[in-house]
Amino acid sequence: MVLVKDGLYYTKTHEWVKLDGDIATVGLTDFAQEQLTDIVYVDLPKVGAMLKAGETAGTVESVKSAEDYYSPLTGKVVEINKELEKTPELINKDPYGAWIFKLKVSNPSEVNSLLGKSDYEKILKK
Repeated sequence: MVLVKDGLYYTKTHEWVKLDGDIATVGLTDFAQEQLTDIVYVDLPKVGAMLKAGETAGTVESVKSAEDYYSPLTGKVVEINKELEKTPELINKDPYGAWIFKLKVSNPSEVNSLLGKSDYEKILKK
């Protein structure tokens, strides 16, 4: 059973977003890590990089494939999860704890284009 947590926003490309004021914490959903299987490398965005909503933020590599992940919102990368450089498999163990990057959101209205828990669950059922 894939875990979808309350209190987060989701994208159709399987990123999760936790908002704290104008800071968005971004990671991969349980569904994404399950599809990838054993994650061996995470290409982290650069601190200070400006990302647009829907733009590729980096790549996650697993024993099975390499997949891009996307920025759910427009903004500036203010922090990256350096732990993932040494232990990328943390995403497999705790996808909602092992965030990838934090973004200072520059267009808060973009949040309206993200999915809530129930809408994301509907996508997973398809």
